[in-house]
Amino acid sequence: MKDITVIKIGGSTLGSRDTTIEDVVALQKKKHPLVVVHGGGSTITEWLKRQGVATRFERGERVTDLMSLEVVTAVLAGLVNKEITAAINIRGGRAVGISGVDGSLVESRVKNQNLGYVGSAEKVNKEILETLLKADYVPVVSPISLYSLAREADAPGIVNANGDPIAGEIAAALKAEKLIFMTDVEGIKDKTGNIISRLTGKEAKDLVESGVVAGGMIPKVSACLKALNAGTVTRIIDGKKSHAMLKEVESGDGGTTIVKDWHD
Repeated sequence: MKDITVIKIGGSTLGSRDTTIEDVVALQKKKHPLVVVHGGGSTITEWLKRQGVATRFERGERVTDLMSLEVVTAVLAGLVNKEITAAINIRGGRAVGISGVDGSLVESRVKNQNLGYVGSAEKVNKEILETLLKADYVPVVSPISLYSLAREADAPGIVNANGDPIAGEIAAALKAEKLIFMTDVEGIKDKTGNIISRLTGKEAKDLVESGVVAGGMIPKVSACLKALNAGTVTRIIDGKKSHAMLKEVESGDGGTTIVKDWHD
């Protein structure tokens, strides 16, 4: 399929006045093929707190032991995924909620033993996505992934994974036309706080290495760099703006574009 857009949305851009779901439905009705990848970190933290499970992070990543993994899976592959899927379907769209486990969509290995069951995506089996897209459904993907690589016999078959790199891997596997990160900021900023409208991959890497790009923006930039190799246009935009997704897909609107080089 051609002209596929992969969209990564986070909990910070989904609120009571958010227009993201409306935009997904509007674009689908215009026959624009979409894949939605979501996160849900704040909801996970809330549910872990309800269960009396402490949340610990190392370098911005959630340490995931077995008890945490159960909650993470229930929240990401269950509650959050089905809420987004239901919202699309209720508004007249056609969506199917899946996770990286379904159809072995995303195969992972444990990223770092110190982080517990946190996965690093190594392989995307895109067939299930292509099947859904050809049937005019929007796949809504939870980043929970299949623990299939270098797995010990008594280990669980599921790992927690960051939705940002998952979105990048999926965009690359599908050779998507565009990868869009819907964030809670206007785009990538330089050291003086000004929005950078366009960056090469090298310039983006330099900003990460110098510490100008930090925190949660790092995995987004890394995902963009992965997708660039497949010829995908990568965008980081303010998802809190009204109808940000619709404007972005149809005409482009603010934010930051990362390209291979100035000639792309």
